[in-house]
Amino acid sequence: MSVQTSVLPNGLTVISHHLPHLETVALGLWVWAGSRDERKEEAGIAHFLEHMAFKGTKHRTAYEIVAAIEDRGGDLNATTTAEYTGYTAHVLADDWAVALDVVADIVCNPVFDPHEMERERGVILQEIAAANDDPEDVVFTQADRVAFPNHPLGRPILGVPEVITRLMPEDLAAFRERHYGARRMVLTAAGKIDHEALLRAAKRLLAHLEPGQPPEREKPIFHAGQATTTRPQDQAHIVLAWPFPGYRDDTVWTAIMLSSILGGGMSSRLFQELREKRGLCYSTYSYRTSFADAGALYLYAATAPERAREAERLMLEVARSLEREVSPQELGRARAQARAALVMELESAAARASQLARQFFAWGRVRPLREFTGLIEAVTADDVRKLAAEVFASAHVRSLVMPGEEAQALHEGEDERPATLH
Repeated sequence: MSVQTSVLPNGLTVISHHLPHLETVALGLWVWAGSRDERKEEAGIAHFLEHMAFKGTKHRTAYEIVAAIEDRGGDLNATTTAEYTGYTAHVLADDWAVALDVVADIVCNPVFDPHEMERERGVILQEIAAANDDPEDVVFTQADRVAFPNHPLGRPILGVPEVITRLMPEDLAAFRERHYGARRMVLTAAGKIDHEALLRAAKRLLAHLEPGQPPEREKPIFHAGQATTTRPQDQAHIVLAWPFPGYRDDTVWTAIMLSSILGGGMSSRLFQELREKRGLCYSTYSYRTSFADAGALYLYAATAPERAREAERLMLEVARSLEREVSPQELGRARAQARAALVMELESAAARASQLARQFFAWGRVRPLREFTGLIEAVTADDVRKLAAEVFASAHVRSLVMPGEEAQALHEGEDERPATLH
């Protein structure tokens, strides 16, 4: 695997993966700063800052930023997560230097024009409104708020309107000053790229950045509880959540296998039991979030309101069934899915560039594929059963979004015995 890593004198890391069979290059400048680095009065500022990076720099207008990439047939994008923010471009191989110049410019030289900020404020408020109109988004956001109260991980990455409406250019500048240091940045590139040429360009464009300080993050503590949102709609949306290993935990690969067996596709236990056998829902799955120091496992289902009680009981029973038995076929399928996910990212320049950054932030290095496959193969059925017993023995979060009358009926029937699988 032709991955090369270098570090600039200011602490910024440069990682490339030469993929000679491709005719494109995907690159990104990734910052180890996200929504969990926000103060309460800044909720949503990391995402707002990402938006404003495209609204003009000291050298380019907002239109000139996108035109520089799209005139060459490329794509320019960005993403904000809880732990990092990424600014990315995907272009033909001959255009990578232009792409890097643009990405470096929007990260290093934003101007935060007040008029542009007012326009973008409206865009973000509409983005929040769209999320609030989606009951699936709402039920997960509500679950996070219960699981991680008084912690940034309990707040939506998009922020909340009452904060977004009062953020000013100087707030964005202050957040950027605190968190956008070179030691918290990694430049990644994948595709038909020469590492030495990339390194020379990085020195020219990024060596002036101040080193900055590493993040100081409060460890989240998972809290059990429940919350219900009532609204007029046709379905009940249910999320059950438990504390789960973070990606630096020794049991993370066991956790990945557990989540895959439980709700990772149409062959998973949740899908087979709730949809195929019972016809309870169209959509049901498990979802795993993983941070450096914590994680959560979510089970989701959407069903008719009058069947919500049945669906929730079955979700719990399916989850606890992992404590009793994990078949060789299920474990083999979960291993295959994990291996395939890793390999498939090697076939996409954009996915690989993102993977390089995520691995560096997680472990301080890019791990070879054979190391991951070894960890995947080492997970046993006993490992999965033991972790399931530990996870599902703990108190969980219950999050509901559903019509009001059905919600009341669901709460009134909580003492009834759970359904059983057959």
